[in-house]
Amino acid sequence: MGSTQSLRVAVIGAGPRGLSVLDRLLSHRRASEDRRPLTVELVDPFNPGPGHVWRTGQSRLFLMNTPALFPTVVPAGDTVRDLLPSPEGLSFNQWRELMSARGHAAEGLPAGDQAELAALGPADFPSRPLYGRYLEWMFEQLKKTAAEDGVELVHRRTEALSVTRAPDGRLVVELEAQQVLAADAVVLAIGHLPALLSPEQARLQDAAERHHLTYLPPAVPADVDFSRLPAGEPVLIRGLGLNFFDVMAAVTIGRGGRFVATGQPAGRALRYEPSGREPQLIAASRRGTPYRAKARLDSYVPRSVRLRWLTREAAQAFKADGLQPGFDHDLWPLLHRDAVWAYYSTLARVAGDELNGTPQEFLEQLEAALHLPGPEWDAAKEAVLDRYVPSARRTNLEGLAQPLGRRPFSGPQELDDAVLAYLEDDAAGSAAGEDDPLKMLIGALNAGRSLLKSVVADGGLAEASWLAELRGWFEPLVEGLASGPPPERIEQLAALVRAGLVHFVGPDPRFDVDEARGVFTASSPWVGTEYAARTLMEAMMPPNRVDRSVSPLLAGLIRDGLARPKVMMSADGTPVVTPGLDVTLPPYRSVSVSGEPVPNLYVLGLQLSSVQWGTAIAAEAGSSAAEGSRTLRDADDIAAAVLTGIGSGTREDAGMPAVPAGT
Repeated sequence: MGSTQSLRVAVIGAGPRGLSVLDRLLSHRRASEDRRPLTVELVDPFNPGPGHVWRTGQSRLFLMNTPALFPTVVPAGDTVRDLLPSPEGLSFNQWRELMSARGHAAEGLPAGDQAELAALGPADFPSRPLYGRYLEWMFEQLKKTAAEDGVELVHRRTEALSVTRAPDGRLVVELEAQQVLAADAVVLAIGHLPALLSPEQARLQDAAERHHLTYLPPAVPADVDFSRLPAGEPVLIRGLGLNFFDVMAAVTIGRGGRFVATGQPAGRALRYEPSGREPQLIAASRRGTPYRAKARLDSYVPRSVRLRWLTREAAQAFKADGLQPGFDHDLWPLLHRDAVWAYYSTLARVAGDELNGTPQEFLEQLEAALHLPGPEWDAAKEAVLDRYVPSARRTNLEGLAQPLGRRPFSGPQELDDAVLAYLEDDAAGSAAGEDDPLKMLIGALNAGRSLLKSVVADGGLAEASWLAELRGWFEPLVEGLASGPPPERIEQLAALVRAGLVHFVGPDPRFDVDEARGVFTASSPWVGTEYAARTLMEAMMPPNRVDRSVSPLLAGLIRDGLARPKVMMSADGTPVVTPGLDVTLPPYRSVSVSGEPVPNLYVLGLQLSSVQWGTAIAAEAGSSAAEGSRTLRDADDIAAAVLTGIGSGTREDAGMPAVPAGT
């Protein structure tokens, strides 16, 4: 292509997804004969690479929930076979190895990064600021590549306030300080955004103002002022997911406390020596327990786990036959078989002497049952388990979804003891790694999640099934099992429970305000004890819902008709407004209020949550771009569309600089 027409692309959001888009734009341009002048504008008030969530100045106590071997923002390792190679194709783990080989000090890394890298192995869990350093380094490498290739790369340290369509067809991005920039294409690569409080949260915040209490709403942990949590006083914490462990670390280790090795087995391997400045944490979640910890592995998916029933071929067969599958009816029975096999094949290997028969005989009959068609397999499987497996060694998914059961507790001490036993057992399971049957079952569910993400992203699931089944019951189950913290966090939490610094409210918690006493309260219908405190913290991110976002950018796009929330139909025909934006199939163009794709406006971020499942999961180094590295595939599709789909009908001067609005 001999055109000399220039091309300007605005990428709003310069965090990991924006970095992936930049990498893919540079890669496709290198592989193309089209040498038009290209300008890429990154719009983000934070440093390009780390962005908001991964900024390098945050506490090193905040850990990733994936090991060093997992994440990447560019095609690295085996993913190169699926995508054009990256000009700077390093995963986080490859960067870690490179820094070690070159010598940390020579790279100008701060002392804290040097010390962490020296102790960090591929299966260890990095701090968020160290991952931010990798992202920062990747941006600098891509910046050099852009300069070598004659690509102008601009970072605008500001917020994007709106995107509108100009009369000439280009998109105009309004920035802060009355600045605008015109672009031939815009990519929304935005992550977590502030959101409206729910009615209940707004009520609690109002009560805090009236009674001079402390209420901390949902927030990115690095934005929270943890000094507001008073030492020596009870603090109610809603949420036992990943944000909870950031709170826990900030007010214990972060205040001078120490976890000391006991020499005992996993589960009781630590004791806590307090500093005396800790608050007393009263923690609550729907299940009543925290997410299960990751297993200690040298791979992301356990090496012993291989999906045999929910294969890519099986999942794609429905589409090939012109069918749109349901999750419960079509996909879950396949993944359920894989989870059952992962659990019991591991059990037969590590505890075969506990079976009522030989492991080989048991596995042969179990495999035969799992291969039966239709509904027959489940009953046949149960019959095999009844014959061979003692009841104490059985597992069931209902029990995993409700780890404390649906039973009353006599009081807070019995509940705390039950949660402590759960924590100690979970820590021991994580330490056993590939030899723990439950962790291998979870590994199978996690492997299935990657494949399901791809199936859903390609439009391969009925809407009613998405709403009531995948998002209705399966997502909460697998999130609680497979999206948990590093194993040391569970070990630390168990030590804090034994030290009397953490207590639990119980399942199905209720938060309220005692107007007479002027305090927050928390209780569970299964325990019958009410906790009271003058401080309540929401240990969770702002909700990822475009209809509740207070972002001027998103609100303006919806108001002006360039975007709309995706609406799905439930099984009874009721329209349901879903959390994410309505988009086309990849390369994910925004869909306007009239239902038409918006030319040259692309979406790659958390706002894809209504067409993708697991949008917050990073790309997996070394995995197929169709599955674990799907984020890279999506960035690649967008970059290819941007570079090949623009050019006709746009002005010669596509490189208009930012100018004051109204001039």
